[in-house]
Amino acid sequence: MTLQRASRPVAHCLRQSSSTRHARTLATTPIDPSPPTPHYHHHPTPSPAPATPSQPARPPQRSSSLSRSNAPLGPEDAFQEARAFLQEDRREKLEAIGLQRVKIARLQDRVVVGEQNGEVERRKQREKDNRVRSMGRRLEEMKVMADINDPMVKKRFEDGQGDMTKPIYRHLANTQWHSYKRQILLQRLTQMNVMPDVLPALDPIVSTGLAFPTTSSTTPTRSRLKRVQHGDFVPSALSSQTPTLWIQPYNKGTRLCTVAVINPDVPNVEKDGFDHRCHFLAVNLPISPINTRVRLGELGSTSESKGDVLLPWLPAYAQKGAPYQRMSIIILEQPSPTLTPIVTTLLGAVAESRELDVTSASQDPRYNTRDGFNLRSFVDRYGLKAVGADLFRTKWDEGTAGVMQQAGIVGWDVEFRRKRVEPLPYQRKASERYR
Repeated sequence: MTLQRASRPVAHCLRQSSSTRHARTLATTPIDPSPPTPHYHHHPTPSPAPATPSQPARPPQRSSSLSRSNAPLGPEDAFQEARAFLQEDRREKLEAIGLQRVKIARLQDRVVVGEQNGEVERRKQREKDNRVRSMGRRLEEMKVMADINDPMVKKRFEDGQGDMTKPIYRHLANTQWHSYKRQILLQRLTQMNVMPDVLPALDPIVSTGLAFPTTSSTTPTRSRLKRVQHGDFVPSALSSQTPTLWIQPYNKGTRLCTVAVINPDVPNVEKDGFDHRCHFLAVNLPISPINTRVRLGELGSTSESKGDVLLPWLPAYAQKGAPYQRMSIIILEQPSPTLTPIVTTLLGAVAESRELDVTSASQDPRYNTRDGFNLRSFVDRYGLKAVGADLFRTKWDEGTAGVMQQAGIVGWDVEFRRKRVEPLPYQRKASERYR
């Protein structure tokens, strides 16, 4: 009994193993390695219900072409899109410029009605001129804004190929000058007290450049020009040559100007102070955005170098022992022939200037002599306006004596010495004060 009860689990295991072995022998078909194909149950899609006032119709879904148009553009596509946008913007601005020109033409053709040669007619005429002038300035601004975003315009300007007859290039050049070079010029003029020693105030609106010709023993003719920065020291031998001046205005039109070179540091022993001396004075010099070069030594000699010289060039010099002296170059704009400073046409504001009477100026004893020349009086007398300036300095060097002798200047052998100031005798204070 005990043996039968102990063998029952073993017999049960043998029966299960035999049944499993017979079942495996029946699976003779090879197994397909491909996955089974799923079966889907298709349900019919219900048709959309017709739109009712209480239930609006659904908007149609976007097609694949529209979804692809919102994809990010590549660099080339973005450039072409930006270029097309700029061209369209420029076309709109050109249309606005045409309308502005029509408005200016209508306003200029309008006849002022008022009392004959009366105050009312003159007042209305002034209002009309001011309005035309304002519209002309607005027209110039619109021309600049039409080309300010053109990449080819900026490229030509950066390559130095800008046409200064066009407003956009004048605007870019003026902006570049104001960003750095004008600040340097104002710094030199302020630090060296050109204002108020020469003029009470000065606001430069034209840029200037100065260069002296250099000569050599082998080539007596002028070989090259040496540029001089604002406020630099110039040797006496170099200043004996008449310099070349560049005057760059940034407004359209041709204007006449006056150039004066003033030395406000001439020692005066009698009054223990300083006087002014004029080293150069010329009037009626035409300048424009494309006519900027002025050869001071050739004025009036050729048809191209127009201008009237009242006082020719005198070399810059400083006597031995005297401090360095400032040579201030002042650009003065001559007044317009009418009461209004700007004459406006369909092309914008065009500057015009009146020629100064050279005969009367040369015969005036206040302005035909170098020593004691008063530039402030000259400006007030002829209604001039300071629009630009430049500056260089001079001091005694080894070539100053020879330059003064060659120019016939008296005092080349004079030496200035500082007067010794004797100290006051020491006086001992009474000791009772410190008790």
